[in-house]
Amino acid sequence: MTETKQITLPVTGMTCANCSLTVERNLKRLDGVESAAVNLATEKASVIYDPSLVKEGDFLALIRDIGYDVPTAQVDLPITGMTCANCANTIERTLKRLDGVVAVTVNFASERASVEYLPGVVSLAAIQQAIRDAGYDVIVAGEGEAAEDVERAAREAEIRDQTRKFWVGVAFSLPLFLLSMGRDFGLLGAWANAPWVNWLFLALATPVQFYVGGDYYVGGFKSLRAGSANMDVLVAMGSSAAYFYSLAVLIFPGLSGHVYFETSALIITLIKLGKMLEARAKGRTSEAIKKLMGLRPKTARVVRDGVEMDVPVETVQLGDIVVVRPGERLAVDGIVVEGRSAVDESLLTGESLPVDKKPGDEVVGGTINKQGLLKFEATRVGAQTALAQIIRLVEEAQGSKAPIQRLADRVSAVFVPAVIVTATVTFLAWLIIGGVGFTESLLFAIAVLVIACPCALGLATPTAVMVGTGKGAESGILFKNSEALERAHELTTVVLDKTGTITRGEPAVTDVVSANQGIEEPELLRLAASAERGSEHPLGEAIVQAAEAEGLTLSEPEGFEATAGQGVAAVVDGRRVLVGSRRLLENEGVALTGLEEALARLEEQAKTAMLVAIDGQAAGVIAVADTVKEGSIEAIGQMQALGLQVVMLTGDNRRTAEVIGRQVGVDRVVAEVLPGDKAAQVKALQGEGQVVGMVGDGVNDAPALAQADVGIAIGTGADVAMAAADVTLMSGDLRGVPRAIALSRATMRTIKQNLFWAFFYNVILIPLAAGVFYPSLGLRLHPVLAAAAMAFSSIFVVSNSLRLRRVKLVGQG
Repeated sequence: MTETKQITLPVTGMTCANCSLTVERNLKRLDGVESAAVNLATEKASVIYDPSLVKEGDFLALIRDIGYDVPTAQVDLPITGMTCANCANTIERTLKRLDGVVAVTVNFASERASVEYLPGVVSLAAIQQAIRDAGYDVIVAGEGEAAEDVERAAREAEIRDQTRKFWVGVAFSLPLFLLSMGRDFGLLGAWANAPWVNWLFLALATPVQFYVGGDYYVGGFKSLRAGSANMDVLVAMGSSAAYFYSLAVLIFPGLSGHVYFETSALIITLIKLGKMLEARAKGRTSEAIKKLMGLRPKTARVVRDGVEMDVPVETVQLGDIVVVRPGERLAVDGIVVEGRSAVDESLLTGESLPVDKKPGDEVVGGTINKQGLLKFEATRVGAQTALAQIIRLVEEAQGSKAPIQRLADRVSAVFVPAVIVTATVTFLAWLIIGGVGFTESLLFAIAVLVIACPCALGLATPTAVMVGTGKGAESGILFKNSEALERAHELTTVVLDKTGTITRGEPAVTDVVSANQGIEEPELLRLAASAERGSEHPLGEAIVQAAEAEGLTLSEPEGFEATAGQGVAAVVDGRRVLVGSRRLLENEGVALTGLEEALARLEEQAKTAMLVAIDGQAAGVIAVADTVKEGSIEAIGQMQALGLQVVMLTGDNRRTAEVIGRQVGVDRVVAEVLPGDKAAQVKALQGEGQVVGMVGDGVNDAPALAQADVGIAIGTGADVAMAAADVTLMSGDLRGVPRAIALSRATMRTIKQNLFWAFFYNVILIPLAAGVFYPSLGLRLHPVLAAAAMAFSSIFVVSNSLRLRRVKLVGQG
């Protein structure tokens, strides 16, 4: 009978006794729960359960589903000592066995473990100790040390150690190889066959076996102790078989046979070379996140008690006035209070042009002040800054597992035991059935052990995801997780919310038409804007903004009157000015005299036409409309070029929607949609068999973004935490959508290439190493060549992933 467990969960959100009863009742309904008691006063749920039937994560999911919460902590732990995907699986299994650990993802490529846990049930120290007990180590920052600096130093030390051991291996293996080959080919004379030469070979091979290859013995032992087998086990078995067989021949002359010390030494040295190059290449896959971390200044210049002083950026507080000189990086987020400048936000948004900043504008930490002196009030500091959130999002996306990785994980879990069985069968088959003798049978078995490469399988997906998400961050595209990155390549339809996505979401003057009553367009605009200065209507404000943008000098209106739904009247510079609808002019007895044609043309274009009359005469028309964003038409064309159907969703009437739809070139227009019905429209498209991406502002469109297969939020540089979105476009530019989809497709193409290589390599070369093709074709693989192939298989996968960094996304030069 399975032993039961007890767990105590903190529960938040309970307000009365009925809440605690609801939680208790629902917990008791779960299969495997023997008893549950919820205490409202302590806000804790105590559950006794059968761990074979129900997991701790099931309790959390249930409690959250019924409207309450269980507070958990999340930690990312840098890990050292992993050599293959099976190591990552071992750590995952180890941590999942700990009471209080809710979810674990270990990424072999980034060498990090992401752990969600219940702080009251398990401590961070216990999690770290469990990893160490499994045979690996955790990089922990000391007091006053930056975590990323400590991790970087540890990774660099690891690469230096691998490099040193490789060169030691070369120093001993190269002369050993040359002497051995020279003797085998009869190039060295009779002295090379003297008995002492084999002892020289032993002396050269032993440091390689136990110093250079010591990591494989230690790693293999720890892996077996943890109840699994990893790549270290295969390398240790293969090289040891060659070394100890040769040692036996040397010690017991009666065995009389060839020694293979050069084989064992070259196996270890070549695989050490592969691991060294792989570690360096893996470091390059995370360059994007390192670049983002490098944007954070170490210090900030703040004004305190009227004095400017430089302080560590960690000590900047909300409300501090921060001073930034030209050429300096902004330390935190804030709002400009003094000064004007242009700020380079390219490394955050992907947009190359500097953005003008004036008092009242938002600025983002990590960006560069290009021109004038700026003073701003700090509004977000520490982990709340946009840059800190971006780094966290990218790290989470890189640490998450894509669905396509599941197959590789399942194969990796049984790979090493399967290879050991295959090597054993190979040895016995050649010895008993093949009749090639003990030595040749052993060489076939060693080749099988050494050629098998679980590393390529484990690196195929995560390295591509790391480079892809990093490339996205550099282009202002943030993927919430690797599942979103994978899902985006399957999209067939993209739904665009019109207001704020395709258009600017605010009215602007598009046309000024004069009736030729002796008043030119600039004067017509100036008089209309002067009359509208007293208005608070959005259309009136758009006219005033247009006049100010033209640099026109406005007059103060007198006798201002506003008529609801019609327009305004005022006296400007002694002239009576009317601005409004046709009805306003009709009520005032003003004839349109020749403006009917212009009025009809503008209304056909879905623009709001405002008539202007001066001193009782129709003087012209000013058209106002929600203007199309720069780049929207280009973006829609790019999406269509990618084979996507583009749908525009809007609450506008059918006629207005059709006009804008034709203007921007969408394939389909869905008009008169209420804000609450957007999600239903997305669901309807999914019902047609479409894989739908929804693009919106991330706030008003949250339900539709959540309903879509991929929700894409158009944000701004300071607004990155779009909870409902799978993808956030930092720049607010619609052209980021085709770039995100193109990046997803390129990443998935790379992952499929990597997986094909990893499977193809093992499926073809393991039978070749086992001698399957030897009887018919005479093809076989020497263990040294097998080691070289194994060493470079994972390098190929990482290098192929790194090619993603050079991919040109849609519309990029």
